[in-house]
Amino acid sequence: MTTTRHNEFDPVGVGVQPSGVRLTNQRVILTLATFFPGSSAAELSRRSQLAPQTVAAVIEDLQSANLMRAGEVIRGRRGQPATPYFLNREGAYAIGVEIGWRHVEAVLVNIAGEVIAQYRRDYAFPDARTIFNELATVVRQLAEKLSATQRTRLFAVGIAAPYGIGRNIDLVTFSEDMRRLWRDIDIEIEAAKVIPYPVVVFNDGNAACWAEYGMQPRPRPANFAYLLVSTFVGAGIIAEGTLWEGPTGNSANLGSMLITGRDGKPTFPHLVASVYALGKRLEKAGISLPPTTPMFWPWDQWEPHVTEWIEEAAPALAATLLNTKAVLEYDVAVIDGVMPGSVLERLHKRVKECVAEFPALTFDRPQVSKGHLGGAAPALGAAYLPLFRRYFARDPRYLHNLSAARAPAI
Repeated sequence: MTTTRHNEFDPVGVGVQPSGVRLTNQRVILTLATFFPGSSAAELSRRSQLAPQTVAAVIEDLQSANLMRAGEVIRGRRGQPATPYFLNREGAYAIGVEIGWRHVEAVLVNIAGEVIAQYRRDYAFPDARTIFNELATVVRQLAEKLSATQRTRLFAVGIAAPYGIGRNIDLVTFSEDMRRLWRDIDIEIEAAKVIPYPVVVFNDGNAACWAEYGMQPRPRPANFAYLLVSTFVGAGIIAEGTLWEGPTGNSANLGSMLITGRDGKPTFPHLVASVYALGKRLEKAGISLPPTTPMFWPWDQWEPHVTEWIEEAAPALAATLLNTKAVLEYDVAVIDGVMPGSVLERLHKRVKECVAEFPALTFDRPQVSKGHLGGAAPALGAAYLPLFRRYFARDPRYLHNLSAARAPAI
């Protein structure tokens, strides 16, 4: 799978005065109005460093586009009465879809990042013969949750998918036909044939990382590494407030980092620190994985296999984080997973211990924290990213210290 880079989603700068940057200024003002709801035009001018006349024109544009709304005029303060401005939560919508190794999940969100409707189905493997028709049906059903007017503001469908499905699908199915079909499929092209909205494809780990970034408490870390323990290990990196995607959108594939296993042989986090690895361990013990989401599996009935898996997974994840820290500076490492909170807590605790125990040369160990979204992260990130890139500012001075409350898309 390759990802087409879209010029309309390319990063833009901060608010400046020349008339040729109206879209840039709109993004800045909308970002500030989102994180400082109820700001007056004067306050928006001060925070954006834009001239009052420019801010007034931008506000008029945003109101005409149904992206901003005015509140009741505030009187009784010193000076002139002030009009507060707010993000219009019905101003835009997006759908995010995850094509996972063991499930398909979709969410409909508004511009404030609030989930309006969702869909999920578990399967044995992603079937290239049926998955795109299913996506078309799901997108239509989610869009029907909106009114006719709201549907005109549904502007994109983001799809999160793992890189290299065709190369690696034999890890979840033994069908040579399926390998051949996925090898020849461009997900973006196939989805665009059946979905009546613009489609953009993201690496699943990167999408999940972006969703988690939105959930980080204020002030958000400018640099952090993210690992999602799922069927395999999804991963992403935020560097200086920017999602690091690389030239094809598939960078930060930390699950494919070469590490040393407990047996002293080279291996990969994907193969020892994933739900896939747990499944292989259980299979040897004559236990079959249930055909449902791992959140509802009887983890406590699978001891001592779960403990043994954690003892192998945690050092692999810790080594991955420390190796990444040696290459890219970051402050916080986030560990999340598709398992129940009690299991994630055990894994997180053991990873923290391993990070503290392992040697680190010339750099400080990262803080290791737990994620907030679990398995919902890839689909949410696939919805949030198009909204963010279309409507909001990218400059770190506007983003790093802003509150994440109720607006994880920003």
